[in-house]
Amino acid sequence: MKKTIGICADHAGYELKEFVKELFTARGIEVKDFGTHSEASMDYPDVAHPLALAVESGELYPGIAICGSGNGISMTLNKHQGIRAALCWEPEIAALARAHNDANVLVMPGRFISKEDAIKAVDAFLDTPYEGGRHQNRVDKIPV
Repeated sequence: MKKTIGICADHAGYELKEFVKELFTARGIEVKDFGTHSEASMDYPDVAHPLALAVESGELYPGIAICGSGNGISMTLNKHQGIRAALCWEPEIAALARAHNDANVLVMPGRFISKEDAIKAVDAFLDTPYEGGRHQNRVDKIPV
């Protein structure tokens, strides 16, 4: 059974979030949108925390989050013990985040990534399995 993908963005990532959401809809993938729902200025923690809780609880998998640089929303998401949010702007980075770090939230920098590169990063993230093995010991040491 495929899980629903969660997505969120602040005002700087709103346009890219809507683009990615349309991509998923066209592919028949169910998406839960945690907001924001406009380009009006807002605080990224207000959408990042609900997404993180949904991923941690198993309600969704994976999550996708977008803010201007990707940094603020990544920092917020990674405060949650069950979240491994990875800031990715190229498909190779997204693939490594999945394969080596078992990342469960893809973060993209809305002001610094093209729509074409965003699609490639999303596809790499979704299509790459976690390798486990030698990486598992490191992943186990991430939570505080």
